[in-house]
Amino acid sequence: MRFILMATLGSAAVLLGAYGFQHLGDMAPCKLCLWQRWPHASAILIGLAILFTGEIRMAWMGAVAALTTAGIGFYHVGVEQGWWEGPTSCTSSGVDNVSAEELLNQILAAPLVRCDDIAWQLAGISMAGWNAILSLGLAAMWIQAMRKVQD
Repeated sequence: MRFILMATLGSAAVLLGAYGFQHLGDMAPCKLCLWQRWPHASAILIGLAILFTGEIRMAWMGAVAALTTAGIGFYHVGVEQGWWEGPTSCTSSGVDNVSAEELLNQILAAPLVRCDDIAWQLAGISMAGWNAILSLGLAAMWIQAMRKVQD
């Protein structure tokens, strides 16, 4: 149960950190940032369910949640780095070969926070990158919890 508790608290810490950046740091999240939060919320609920029921075999769902948010985080990093395009609703499509009317429509439809802008980074790694790295560690904890059951 130790790994379940650590993974659950880990997702809670990542989620609280995201809300801290949003509300205390005044850094509004983009669409992909919001997508990364849902699997953490799911992992917290899964962890609580396991801690209350003792049904540790549900840990595979926590691992899937952690791997899902890690995947979204890595996708977001790719968008930030320009390796691939992100959702058109939160990235810039450029102004090449765009008429004045199309440009005005792009400006009016632009999101408040773009997914391809890096708002904050530590050691050259963006928040999305840190989420991906930390979430892989959380997935390892969920997997370790499952391995303990099989022993």
